[in-house]
Amino acid sequence: MELALNQPAPLLKRLTWFDWLFAAVVTVGGLAALSRFGDYMDIYEKGILLASIPALAVSGWFWKPFRPLFLAVGALSLFAISQYGGNLARMEEAFFLKYLISSQAAIMWMCALFGLATLAYWGGLLARSEFTMKTASTLTWAAVTLGWIGLMVRWYESYLIGADVGHIPVSNLYEVFVLFCLITAMMYLYYEARYQTRQMGAFVLLVISAAVGFILWYTFDRGAHEIQPLVPALKSWWMKLHVPANFVGYGAFSIAAMLGAAYLLAQRGILASRLPKLEVIDDVMYKAIAIGFAFFTIATILGAMWAAEAWGGYWSWDPKETWALIVWLNYAAWLHIRLVKGLRGAMLAWWAVVGLLITTFAFIGVNMFLSGLHSYGEL
Repeated sequence: MELALNQPAPLLKRLTWFDWLFAAVVTVGGLAALSRFGDYMDIYEKGILLASIPALAVSGWFWKPFRPLFLAVGALSLFAISQYGGNLARMEEAFFLKYLISSQAAIMWMCALFGLATLAYWGGLLARSEFTMKTASTLTWAAVTLGWIGLMVRWYESYLIGADVGHIPVSNLYEVFVLFCLITAMMYLYYEARYQTRQMGAFVLLVISAAVGFILWYTFDRGAHEIQPLVPALKSWWMKLHVPANFVGYGAFSIAAMLGAAYLLAQRGILASRLPKLEVIDDVMYKAIAIGFAFFTIATILGAMWAAEAWGGYWSWDPKETWALIVWLNYAAWLHIRLVKGLRGAMLAWWAVVGLLITTFAFIGVNMFLSGLHSYGEL
């Protein structure tokens, strides 16, 4: 009886008028987008848009900080779009676009803020400063906000270039590295609030900063920020599902790897007094891999269905497909050892760290060193 009394009420019974107001705002926004852009969508894209409405609403119900993020990104993205007036040249003329909320300006601000957040997390960890840690969290939220604004505005800018050029900004390494930073940061921020500890941020933000370094190199050395038309293989509604699901997996696996490194250091007495208990790190590492594995499995299935439509077969042992299978088997084995054998500790922490190396090769190394049907992703 006591256990039953401690059970939380069902989600719908816990909703307030503000929760329903948020759902109404999401619904109105989604239907407005459908009304304005529906003529440019096929039936599948309309289905994705309509399905995103309850998904976003429930996300806001389940994780309250998502609501101000969603509203801020939506409002500022619409403001940025209004500044263009249908003319891409306004990017260099309008003050806010040039210095703050054009796609490239916002993404560069995102990069700078993630860098500052990384320094603040480490400063707070080493100095045991809660104020510095809170500052780091605030900087991370600001980076996430500007990053999403950058992607939303980039989506609009692609259509200003031409209707045949316009596409969702998840089509090349530049865009997906931005997406990786945002997804990884948001997942970390959720765990930060869930476990009421900011110390893990010092490690997780390192992998995000590494991705930021790649974005900056790719931008200034290769000019990769320039919006390019899609290659024929990517002109599919499958991309809107497959790529985001994949990067939830990549982001979760990256978090687990960095926490694995933190676990190994703490176990050896390095920063042990400054980091959360080993049991907490281990639990977050496990949950991150479990969520990542679920989304990576979905992404792999979606990728097979996309391949069947594009190339006539569900599986062709293309290098990218083969390495995706290796990644999947790696984390399937990790979860099997954890759940069935009950293994904990340093071995799984090392495994999580090595798993990131495998995942990184599957994501980038294949594009650099191997060729195949996915060669459009080369550096």
